[in-house]
Amino acid sequence: VFVSSFAPPPRMLVFGAIDFAAAVARQGSLLGYRVTVCDARPVFATAARFPTADEVVVDWPNRYLEAQSAAGAIDGRTVICLLTHDPKFDVPLLEVALRLPEIGYIGAMGSRRTHDDRIARLREIGLTDKELARLSSPIGLDLGARTPEETAVSIAAEIIARRWGGTGTPLSGTGGRIHHEHNEPSELRSGQ
Repeated sequence: VFVSSFAPPPRMLVFGAIDFAAAVARQGSLLGYRVTVCDARPVFATAARFPTADEVVVDWPNRYLEAQSAAGAIDGRTVICLLTHDPKFDVPLLEVALRLPEIGYIGAMGSRRTHDDRIARLREIGLTDKELARLSSPIGLDLGARTPEETAVSIAAEIIARRWGGTGTPLSGTGGRIHHEHNEPSELRSGQ
């Protein structure tokens, strides 16, 4: 018996056309994601600024995500990286994203103060503790990152750890198996 699978690559939706987004888009491409960068500001959301992205979209982030969900283009392998840290974009997008059960990862950039403000705004519009618990904010693992590229590695590391059940602990400080058993349903794995 020969079985060959041709599932589309998982999607990475990067919201906020900033310098950090270009680095995150490169990491997403490297990891095999179909990367979309979306921003409502046409002066920033250009293909020239994001050459490794598969698609650059000029639209309000929440409206774009709603349309993608309605079209069936979002699944459990989809990851969202929200990099704008502007409440007029963040809050409406997160209101949509955190209520969509099929998204595999939702991370938002910003300081702890920005995070606290964002959570307060989301609570004001009725998001529950269970919905808010799905948000990784501040986004990424603590690697001591400073540059956009280092931050993108930190974000990619958190996405990988979440997907495969990793802890982010240095392997030299752990015992037992190096590779974790997969803890997602098989249809969430890339390439299946």
